[in-house]
Amino acid sequence: MVTIDIIRKEGDFGFEATDAAGNSLRMDTSPETGGNNFGVRPMQALLMGLGGCSGIDVISILKKQRQDVKDFSMHIEAERETGKEPALWTDAKIIFTLSGNIDVDKAERAVQLSMDKYCSVAETLRRAGTNISWEVKVQ
Repeated sequence: MVTIDIIRKEGDFGFEATDAAGNSLRMDTSPETGGNNFGVRPMQALLMGLGGCSGIDVISILKKQRQDVKDFSMHIEAERETGKEPALWTDAKIIFTLSGNIDVDKAERAVQLSMDKYCSVAETLRRAGTNISWEVKVQ
């Protein structure tokens, strides 16, 4: 069982979530809705989880294939529903950028495996109706 503790730390909406290992994430809402920019928005944290989940998968797959990844980054752009409550993510695009001695086909296959098979966050978003697309750049 996973446990997360959430404590209000700042203002009305500034929360800190901590897992059993002591790792924490600060969350808040925008100043326009009463927040203080104490932390990330919860829906942004979901996209961050998508990136972390997929990043772990991709690096693990490429390491098993003996690819030499020197640098790795991701950029995520996403859109939410408008005029709805709750407003779910409708579209998310991830740009994976890798550098090192990497076979492009292996990098693309690693991303495809992560996004279509291994990443639980991607599957969670897909089941909620999010269209997820990606692009792989090897430098």
